[in-house]
Amino acid sequence: MTRYPLLTLNVGKPQDFRNDGATSTIAARQPVHVPILLSQTGFTGDKVADPVHHGGADKAIHHYPYEHYTWWQETLGDHPLLRQPGAFGENIATKGLTEENVYIGDRFRLGEALVEISHGRQPCWKLDHHFQRAGKDSVMKHIIRSGRCGLYLRVLESGMVAPDDTMYLIESGNSPWTVRRVFDLLIAGKHKNDIAAVKALSHLDLLAEAWRQRATKLIS
Repeated sequence: MTRYPLLTLNVGKPQDFRNDGATSTIAARQPVHVPILLSQTGFTGDKVADPVHHGGADKAIHHYPYEHYTWWQETLGDHPLLRQPGAFGENIATKGLTEENVYIGDRFRLGEALVEISHGRQPCWKLDHHFQRAGKDSVMKHIIRSGRCGLYLRVLESGMVAPDDTMYLIESGNSPWTVRRVFDLLIAGKHKNDIAAVKALSHLDLLAEAWRQRATKLIS
């Protein structure tokens, strides 16, 4: 059984993020050091500022692959946010689970909980503001080009999760849809190269509803 130890387990609540009154949890998530409950709405103590675009059943957990940090350090320089896991507002980080080897519908045992890959993260302006980058150094642009978007998971069975727990792959999504492939088609502008694939995604039940709707719009 393939295992992926947690490198961090973070939760937080919205805080002031910009001087126009915008709030976000991206900079507020901090490591916890005791087991906490993971339910279908996420980890206990974790809240989002914008429930229209963040949170919900298909975005209960945000995972970011820690091996990407080396690439980001090479790309952005020695940014202080990149010195430890949590720079992207992720709830959890591991090594070995990346967008190119994780499939929509893959299931993992995480502590007592059962979780499932639902889609990737669509980058937004908050990442650029968080890292204080814009223009050619825009974090959003780098994510679009590189596919280093991170992963979202839904919770199929609630349970306690400890900071030193391990994710175990227990069932493959049994599909050709890696998170990277789906991200490239639906977010990175490659849909015109494979309309048939986008149409198939619009009917993929395991894919998050928001991305199924996006696929439908792209072929309409």
